[in-house]
Amino acid sequence: MMNLRIGVALLLFTLIGCDKELERIDNYLVDFATVLKEGSNFIFQLDDGTLLTPHGSLNLNADTGDRVILNWVPSDDNIVKINRATSIFTGRIQNEGYPSQHINYPIKIQSVWVSGIYLNMIFEIEYHSKPHSIAILRDMESQTVDLYFAHTTNSDPKGYPQTMYASFLLSSLLDKNTTAETPFNLYINTNSGIRSYHFTLK
Repeated sequence: MMNLRIGVALLLFTLIGCDKELERIDNYLVDFATVLKEGSNFIFQLDDGTLLTPHGSLNLNADTGDRVILNWVPSDDNIVKINRATSIFTGRIQNEGYPSQHINYPIKIQSVWVSGIYLNMIFEIEYHSKPHSIAILRDMESQTVDLYFAHTTNSDPKGYPQTMYASFLLSSLLDKNTTAETPFNLYINTNSGIRSYHFTLK
């Protein structure tokens, strides 16, 4: 009799549990995007040129030209729900400083790619408490377009692995007098030695 009661109780619990619909999470995308600020309002431009207007207000400390990692929910009219917008390091190619300022403490590369007119990076550093400095320096003496990633720890003590995100504007590499593609080389000192990447800016 006891076993029958337990069996009936379990059956009822299962049926009751099945009546409750599971809450569905919105489909979302995560992209690097550029901030376009209009007064106190924001618009985000994806690297393919798509413009996204946030639905509702957004608390973000950023200005036009800054780069963010955007977590957003797609919609038919591109007025979208922004789940999260996280500012990341935004830089430009420096035509001065190579090789004198090329300090290249190694990093661990997760991903490097060109999207639109930006070079994007995801990498890992060993961070403790002092902010690190990064830059991309161009060798102006080279016959080809050669870029060197510079990284200094600023005497930061040994710490723990931390993932970093960075985006560099590449427009200075383009020749304004031609529509030709611009090939370039990128050199990064990694934990396993110097790695070279070859890209073409269109």
